[in-house]
Amino acid sequence: MKIVVIGGSGLIGSKVVARLRQRGHEALAASPSTGVNTVTGEGLKDAFAGAQVVIDVANSPSFETAAALAFFEASGRNVLAAEKAAGVKHHVALSVVGTERLLEFGYFGAKLAQERAIENSGQPYTIVRATQFFEFVGGIAQEATHGATIRVSSARIQPMAADDVAAAVVDAALTAPVNGMIEIAGPESFQMDQLIRTYLAAKNDRKDVITDPAARYFGIRLDDRSLTPDAGARIGAITFAEWLRRQPAAAAA
Repeated sequence: MKIVVIGGSGLIGSKVVARLRQRGHEALAASPSTGVNTVTGEGLKDAFAGAQVVIDVANSPSFETAAALAFFEASGRNVLAAEKAAGVKHHVALSVVGTERLLEFGYFGAKLAQERAIENSGQPYTIVRATQFFEFVGGIAQEATHGATIRVSSARIQPMAADDVAAAVVDAALTAPVNGMIEIAGPESFQMDQLIRTYLAAKNDRKDVITDPAARYFGIRLDDRSLTPDAGARIGAITFAEWLRRQPAAAAA
C-alpha cells in the first residue's frame, strides 16, 4: 500500500517511514527536501497519485501564534484538497493531548484549528493526540531556566518516547479511520519538577530545580489535567529510565 508521510524527514516522520517500510508498505517521505511543499501545494499531486493513506506529522517551523496558524491553515487546505482529488481513503494527523486546555499559548490554538479543519473536511480521518515527547524534556527545562535555576510546576505530565509515538501513528494508519481522536501517552505519570530533576541528573546538570505551583509552561497555567490523557489512552512501552539509558549523553554521564 502506498502511504505518504507529510513531514517524513522529521523526528516522528522518519520513524514512521521506517516502520511502514519494515512492514512492507510503499512509504513516501514528503517534505520540502523531497520536493513537496504543503504550504504552496508544490508536489502534492504527484506525491498523492496512487496513495491510499496520507499521514501528516509535519509541524510549523515557528511557534509564534500567527505564523503557526498560517502554516496549519495553508498546509491543511492544500493537503486535504489534494487528497480528495487523488482519492485518498484515510487522513491521519498527529496532534497534542489536551490541546483545548493549552490555549494560553497561541500555538495550540493553531493546532486546534488544524484539527477542526480535518474534522470538517469530509475526508475519512484519524487524529492521534500524543503527550509530550521524552525528546522535548530538555527543551521544557531550557524554557524554564533562569540563570542557574529552573522554576517549574509540580503539575502532572505523562510523556512518551518518539518511538512509541511513531508505532501508534503507524497502527492508526493501517486500520480503518475512526473519524475521531485517539490519545496516546507514556507508561508513567510524573510531577513535572520530578521529571526535570531526573533528566538533569542523567545529564549531570547541576542546575537547581525550584518547585513553583504558579510556574507556567510556555506561558500556560497548569493543573494535573492540562498535560495528561483521558482514561482509555493507548499506553507506550518505553519508560523514561529506559529512554535515558539509550541516550549517548546520559550513558557518558
